[in-house]
This record gives sequence, C-alpha cells and structure tokens, in this order.
Amino acid sequence: QVELVESGGGLVQAGGSLRLSCAVSGLRFSNYAMGWFRQCSGREKEFAAAISWTGASTYYADSVKGRFTISRDNAKNTMYLQMNSLTPEDTAVYYCAARLGFDQLTTLNWYYWGQGTQVTVSS
Repeated sequence: QVELVESGGGLVQAGGSLRLSCAVSGLRFSNYAMGWFRQCSGREKEFAAAISWTGASTYYADSVKGRFTISRDNAKNTMYLQMNSLTPEDTAVYYCAARLGFDQLTTLNWYYWGQGTQVTVSS
C-alpha cells in the first residue's frame, strides 16, 4: 500500500520559515518524481514545486520561486520543502504527490497524494 505522509506544517509569522517533509512508503521512491501542491481555502489545488527522481532537476511555480526549495533524500524515502520569507498568501494545506514522469508537473495528474498538512502564516 502506497502512503505519502506530510509533516512540518504549523503557524508561523510573516517573514518566517517552515520545513515540510513528505515520508513515502509502498513504492520505489527513487523511481518517482515528487511534487508539492497547495490549496488555499475556497480555491483549487495549485502546483508549487517538483523534483525529478535523482533531484537533479527542479521546477517551481512563479509564486514560490526564490523563496521555496524542494529537495529529496532517496536513502530516507523522504522529500522536503524549505519555505522561507513566508507571507499570509502562502497560507494553505500543502500536499505532496508522486508520479513516474517528470512532465505534466503543474497539472493534478499525479499518481499518489498525501493527506496534506496545514500551513498558516499570520501577518
């Protein structure tokens, strides 16, 4: 059974930082591209960042580029999202996802999803 479990969310003040983790089990982690999505209240889920199987390639939404850094540790079957310079507009539920190809990254066409972790940024 494939399982993606996010952690690290919480409440932070504007300008602060958080590091999210996504622990993966039940699949060969190093074969999958990984991504982070987020969903603000009342809005559709949107792409934030993605990383290729080895970590050599990354891709970011314009809204987070330069502030967020995606990474992965294939030995630990875990992906991370370092979020800096947070603003209230970053408040959302953050989801991790997995897919085999490093394409269609910004769509919701990912194979596996986690349950999400809440990030709240206060002004």
